[in-house]
Amino acid sequence: MQELNIKKCKKCGALVKVFEDCHCDNCGIQCCGEQMELLKPNSVDAAFEKHVPTYEVKDGKIFVRVNHVMEEEHYIEWISIVFDGAEKTTYFKPGDEPVAHCKYVPGSTIYAYCNKHELWKTEVE
Repeated sequence: MQELNIKKCKKCGALVKVFEDCHCDNCGIQCCGEQMELLKPNSVDAAFEKHVPTYEVKDGKIFVRVNHVMEEEHYIEWISIVFDGAEKTTYFKPGDEPVAHCKYVPGSTIYAYCNKHELWKTEVE
C-alpha cells in the first residue's frame, strides 16, 4: 500500500500534500494560525458507495470512477492514483465526469477527494 498524506486547514479549507512532515514537539504545518489536520481516508460519515473510487483493469491500464454527483456545491475535486513511487492526479470541476486512468500496477492506491466529505481510498489488487 502506498500512502498519500494530505493535511487540511479546518478554517479556510486549504489542502497540502505532505512529502515529509516535521517530527519535532509542538511543530508541524500551520495555516490560519492553527495546526493543519491530517486527513484519514474514509473517516467522514457519508455514503460509502458514492465516495469510494472503483476501478476496472483492461489492456494493462486501470480505469477509475467515482459514482458521485458533480454539482456546484458537492463534487469530487480530484482522483489520485499512487503507484511505484509515482502519482497521477486528475482534477475535476462541477459538471465533469469523475474518471481517471493510468497504467495498471498491482498494489497501487486510489484516492478521491470530495469537497464535502473529504478523502476516500481503494486498494488495487
